[in-house]
Amino acid sequence: MAMAAGGPNGGGGGKMVSLRLQYYCVFAAVGVAVIVLSLTFLSPSAMGAVRQNLGTVVANSGAGERQARQAVAAVVAKPEPEPEAEKVEEKKEPPVVLFNFGDSNSDTGGVAAAGGINIMPPEGRTYFGHPTGRLSDGRVIIDFICASLNTHELNPYLKGVGSDYSNGVNFAMAGSTVSHGVSPYSLNVQVDQFVYFKRRSLELFERGLKGPVNKEGFENALYMMDIGHNDVAGVMHTPSDQWDKKLRTIVGEIGDAIRILYDNGARKFWIHGTGALGCLPAMVAREEGEHDAHGCLANYNRAAQAFNKKLSDLCDEVRLRRKDATVVYTDMFAIKYGFVANHTKYGIEWPLMVCCGNGGPPYNFNPGKYGCGDLCEPEAKVLSWDGVHFTDFGSGLAAKHAMSGEYSKPRVKLASLINGASKKPSSVS
Repeated sequence: MAMAAGGPNGGGGGKMVSLRLQYYCVFAAVGVAVIVLSLTFLSPSAMGAVRQNLGTVVANSGAGERQARQAVAAVVAKPEPEPEAEKVEEKKEPPVVLFNFGDSNSDTGGVAAAGGINIMPPEGRTYFGHPTGRLSDGRVIIDFICASLNTHELNPYLKGVGSDYSNGVNFAMAGSTVSHGVSPYSLNVQVDQFVYFKRRSLELFERGLKGPVNKEGFENALYMMDIGHNDVAGVMHTPSDQWDKKLRTIVGEIGDAIRILYDNGARKFWIHGTGALGCLPAMVAREEGEHDAHGCLANYNRAAQAFNKKLSDLCDEVRLRRKDATVVYTDMFAIKYGFVANHTKYGIEWPLMVCCGNGGPPYNFNPGKYGCGDLCEPEAKVLSWDGVHFTDFGSGLAAKHAMSGEYSKPRVKLASLINGASKKPSSVS
């Protein structure tokens, strides 16, 4: 908007007159000029009528003046209304923002979108009522976490149609690994995608446009990881004397990812260990080896626990070095193994059985046969959907335990990290 000459930057030292007042002055001057010109060109008879009207106005001005004085007196006599108390605006909490990095255990449709894969029913039958790209009959753990935080499901990064990224992004892709180059969307690629997403989002705000997540959103966001299952399964097919070195390398790459996220402003981390891989029906029914008291493959579970121990140690190390960060490790092995070992407590009859499979109990899994020849009822209390991934029922149980903080180090509930958190939780083993 233009400023009047002689304003603060005009060099004239005079007061700046508002543009609106200038308009009023101009309009008043124009009005006076019009009246003068009109009177000048009036005929004598018309001028007489004007004088007569003006005389009437003057004669009536006395009465009008008295009425005006009475009105003013009435206004003065009338007590002024009490000023309204200022409304105290409730402080609006910043929106919940989550960024998730992972594999099929937390993929909400990323691999389907990236590969143009048309996943067919009965996937998605229990909650959504149609396939969504999740490798489940319903929700995965991240969906239950979002619901508990009163925010909508996290949209996959590569799902362009109908996505809303105002509450963050899910970078998880089925088949992903921590190890570089083993899968197209390994953890380092997912982190690169995040860095790109953040840069582009902030650029939009800098240009005065609406972006999905602002600076405050990135600062307060919760950064989640649920990845490593495919890496550990791969390690099992290498000589056992190499396992320790390979697991250390995998966990080191997770450390690199955490460092890059930290350097890009992440301060709240929620890290999941791997589950009980030796209790997956696909492993139990297909792989040979020693079985424990609950029917799980002992060597796979030992490898999973060795990986988790290194991952937990990494989180301890990051917590010590990054004093301004909150790093929570959650023991998913203990949670998922507990469902098998204590299955009757949860009303589960066949803890190692598949819902969508073939052959019936105890596994309902035939390695040479695909599809859902024997499909459990939607309300059945079955943990595994297809031999590898959890059902909606199983994911709901796992999410409830994970969010409780009872299996976390330090012992904090997931919800306590949202919209807070510069206050660090106490470290309780």
